[in-house]
Amino acid sequence: MTELVSTRLSVAVLLPCYNEEKTIAGVVAGFREALPGARVIVFDNNSTDLTALRARAAGAQVVRVPHQGKGNVVRRMFADIDADIYVMADGDGTYAPEDAPLLINTLLTEHADMAVGTRRGVGEDAGRTGHAFGNRLFNSIYQRLFGRDFTDILSGYRAFTRRYVKSFPAVSAGFEIETEMSVHASMLKLPVVEIALDYGRRPEGSSSKLSTFRDGAKILWMFAMLMKETQPVRFFGAISALCLAASVVLMLPVLAEYFATGLVPRLPTWVLAIALAMMSMLFAITGLILDSVARGRAEQKRMVYLSYGPARSEPAKLPAAEPKAAAKVRVV
Repeated sequence: MTELVSTRLSVAVLLPCYNEEKTIAGVVAGFREALPGARVIVFDNNSTDLTALRARAAGAQVVRVPHQGKGNVVRRMFADIDADIYVMADGDGTYAPEDAPLLINTLLTEHADMAVGTRRGVGEDAGRTGHAFGNRLFNSIYQRLFGRDFTDILSGYRAFTRRYVKSFPAVSAGFEIETEMSVHASMLKLPVVEIALDYGRRPEGSSSKLSTFRDGAKILWMFAMLMKETQPVRFFGAISALCLAASVVLMLPVLAEYFATGLVPRLPTWVLAIALAMMSMLFAITGLILDSVARGRAEQKRMVYLSYGPARSEPAKLPAAEPKAAAKVRVV
């Protein structure tokens, strides 16, 4: 049996939902059984079906969020709810509520600020081939840009401490919010832990709200924006290098002809090459200046994070349910 850590800490289960009437009642019931003392709160994001009604009937508190998009829901959740420990999951039934005690226990015993339930086997089959390929691609890009802290940055099953939640800016609007969560932890060097858990499938008649191409493009754009905000030297340095390379390519033939004949017959090409060289210098200087700004912002975020005390816990006497399969824990 897995011991349920600390009866003294308040736990809030946060479930962002959009048209999940077929699954939400079972998900709410599962979390109420797995975490008897926790508040289960469903954030209904303009559902047009009976999601809110069935969630309320199952015993959950329901909050309506009018601004469409998962990122907007997460921003509202983190701003409005006060708890010591937060568990976030989807309302589609793909994450097992009985794994929540293990997620919380690992968060606390490893003294982490975020525990991520990585989806076992999602790289091979995430329900659709496009989703599986995108998941592998995005994780690879993330590790190259921001480090190897995470192996599944798009997982929606996570547990957080209060200090993480209240220091997270949450500027994303859509499904790219998980990427922003991961970057926030990586940039501030926050302690995180990953736990490999089973990932289920939606029941018949329930459809995914994730669009392979539209949401994939948003995630790629979020990568670029977060790199610009957190690593401006690398971001603007790459643009500077491209401009410099183009300038050299255009400049060399003109210089070769000048040294051979003393003439510059291709004056527009020379002017363009000089302009690209100047742009290269401007981008390099911009990156250096913004690097100081980014460091200052990181320090401010760190101070907000440190203004909240760490989660304190002690083992409780009540046992929690075993997870469906043995979990693999990875501490970062």
